[in-house]
Amino acid sequence: MKKLEFFIVDVFSEQKYAGNQLAVFRKTEGLAKETMQSIAHETNFSETTFIASDEPRNGGFDVRIFTPRAEIPFAGHPTLGTAAIIEKEILRRSTKKILLNLKLGQIPVTIHHDAERTTDLWMRQINPVFGNTLEPETVAPVLRLDEADLDPDFPVQEVSTGLPYFIVPVKSLEAVKRAQIAHDKYQAFVAKHNPGLSALSQEEVASSAFFVFCREAVQPENDVHARMFDPYYGVPEDPATGSANGCLLAYLLKHNYFGKAELSLRVEQGFEMGRPSLVKIAGKALSERELEINVGGQVQVVARGEWLV
Repeated sequence: MKKLEFFIVDVFSEQKYAGNQLAVFRKTEGLAKETMQSIAHETNFSETTFIASDEPRNGGFDVRIFTPRAEIPFAGHPTLGTAAIIEKEILRRSTKKILLNLKLGQIPVTIHHDAERTTDLWMRQINPVFGNTLEPETVAPVLRLDEADLDPDFPVQEVSTGLPYFIVPVKSLEAVKRAQIAHDKYQAFVAKHNPGLSALSQEEVASSAFFVFCREAVQPENDVHARMFDPYYGVPEDPATGSANGCLLAYLLKHNYFGKAELSLRVEQGFEMGRPSLVKIAGKALSERELEINVGGQVQVVARGEWLV
């Protein structure tokens, strides 16, 4: 029987027991995919990551990401949370940059330490791809909202920076808080609008997640309030979602939502779940077809343990 060291971290959290929790396993080289999937199912976090080795390869650390139901090529909070564990527990020294070799490709994570011992981790996401738009009458019933709740000035659109989301702008904070998945309509939506695989996905990942947002916020220092739902992959609601917030930033820039070609915003998420999170997004249009997308936040190490396999 083999013992695997693992860590529990809170990602996009400025204090423990907020943000999005993640399990990070260390020294998992040779572990079967079925075993990793079983562990991810047992931990039942939105994602669980597995670092193959303490030794980097091709300049980066090999990492795999699993939801409770499937392996995925990329996700935001697992990327930042895993990089934090690599710095704290493997390198054991401050560093400015860590490369993660994911199924999507090599993702750089930059680490900023300030004089007050605050650490922000940032990742640069791949250039976004924009997919189809959806009519309000298609989306609103899936989220138990009225068509009038959706912002008529901006479309519902599928966006991907490696993992696809339907970005749903609504008019008010009250509407975001009221949103919830109507499971019968959700299943019908997935069957009708996604009978195969998303054209935007870099891997065999269904386009099934809804990211609902508005420009009001609970905390006045924040710019956007958001929620993410993805029952298809076993994530009824996520308290903080780095990949989705990258897609949100791409959407905001493409549609000139704030009337600026360069944005630096604070997105609050997870308030309805009792795990308030803060995701920082920053980027700009580099050309008509290329956007710079950066997602960042803080990571808190909560616990460590051993897992028997």
